[in-house]
Amino acid sequence: MITDPDRTPLPRAFFDRPVLEVAPDLLGRTLVRETADGPIELRLTEVEAYDGPGDPGSHAFRGKTRRNASMFGPPGHAYVYFIYGMWFSLNLVCGQEHTASGVLLRAGEVTRGHDLVRKRRLSARSDKELAKGPARLATALDIDRTLDGTDVCDGPGSPLYVLHGTPAPAELVQNGPRTGVGGDGAHHPWRFWIADDPTVSIFRAHKPRRRAT
Repeated sequence: MITDPDRTPLPRAFFDRPVLEVAPDLLGRTLVRETADGPIELRLTEVEAYDGPGDPGSHAFRGKTRRNASMFGPPGHAYVYFIYGMWFSLNLVCGQEHTASGVLLRAGEVTRGHDLVRKRRLSARSDKELAKGPARLATALDIDRTLDGTDVCDGPGSPLYVLHGTPAPAELVQNGPRTGVGGDGAHHPWRFWIADDPTVSIFRAHKPRRRAT
C-alpha cells in the first residue's frame, strides 16, 4: 500500500550527524521552496557529501572565508555559492558547528509547483530534466545567495525547509566518486543517488583546465 509522504519537518538533530550519514539519508526527502508565486517541492534523488577541512574537494579545505562562512555555522542551514560566474548551487550544512561539512543537492524530482519551475527551466525537454543537476536544481527552485545561511529547520514560514518525505530504501541507494572533483578527493565514493531514477544527473569525471598559451 502506497501512503502519502510524511510532511513532518526534519529536526536539527537530523543534520547534527556526520556528513556521510546525513547525505544518503537525504535521498527521498522532500525539499520545500516557498516563493512569492507559490510553493515548489522536490523529492531529492542525488546528493554529494563534502567533509570539511579534511576533504580536498570541499570549499572548506583551505579554511573559513567570507564566501564559505555558512559552512562553519550550526547544522541545518543552507550554504549557497556561485560557480563559474553563471550558476548557484545549494548545500545543506551538517555535523557539529565549525566542522564545515555539508551536502550538495545535485538532483531531484519536482513533485509540486511544476508550472512555476517550467517558467524558470524553459530549456528542459521533459519534467525529469527540470532539476537534473545542481545548477538546474538551484534554477528550478529560484535559489541565489540571498538564501545563504537560511535555517532549513524552521519549517513552514521559512523560504526553504526539508520534510521527512519517504526515505529511499537502503537497497536502492548507490554511491560512487563525486562529479568533477579532482586531486586527492577524486576517488572518495561520496556521491549518493537513487538507483535507476531518471532525474539523476550524468556522472562526469574531473577534467583539468588547460592553461592558455
